[in-house]
Amino acid sequence: MFVPLKDSNPIEHIKFQFVTISIIVANIIIFIMFQSGFVYPVKEVVWASYALVPSELVPEGLFGQAISGETFDHIPIPEKWTLITYMFLHGSILHLGGNMLFLWVFGDNIEDAMGHFKFFIFYLLCGIAGGYLHTVMAPNSGSPLIGASGAIAGVIAAYLVLHPKVQVWVLLLGRIPLPVNAGIAILAWFGFQIFHVVVMTDDNTAWYAHIGGFIAGLVLVVLMRRKGVPLLDWS
Repeated sequence: MFVPLKDSNPIEHIKFQFVTISIIVANIIIFIMFQSGFVYPVKEVVWASYALVPSELVPEGLFGQAISGETFDHIPIPEKWTLITYMFLHGSILHLGGNMLFLWVFGDNIEDAMGHFKFFIFYLLCGIAGGYLHTVMAPNSGSPLIGASGAIAGVIAAYLVLHPKVQVWVLLLGRIPLPVNAGIAILAWFGFQIFHVVVMTDDNTAWYAHIGGFIAGLVLVVLMRRKGVPLLDWS
């Protein structure tokens, strides 16, 4: 719907957003390693091992210790850990680039509002929430879920709660550069997710993962922000 380019929102409490940058770099390195075949010759093998597969997670739940017995799991891990590993895998350069661009634009201010460690935990929790809602809504699915979209949705939601009036430059429909208020852009983005859920689109996008991460971000930012950081800062 839109691609963020930059915002006019300087950081105030930290000198540098090194957690945001570290997450971006980690995702890029993992993508290059797995897509190039440097680690495993077939990327589908990676997805089988580290992607979130609802039909494999559901029998064990969040507290299960069992390891999937799937034939193609190259390095079998407890299924509950795929709620974390899935968010560091991406299927294409566009998939990776889109997610990391959103994180680049919005992540620094959320890291600033929480502090480095809390932001990292926040990011993981939003990704877990996205993966979990996806699993709840499609418990019998055998399709692998990959991508940071659930975690990124949480970051976007936190930005909405903290900085709804900040001006953000976006590419509308991927083509038209336009300055808009963050609140308008983010609410439009969330409405787009809801629209796709309601009309039951039959594509490969995990819309419920986006919604789960977004809801988690709305709640967690209230609890995890620094003392004194205002909500809905309209100044």
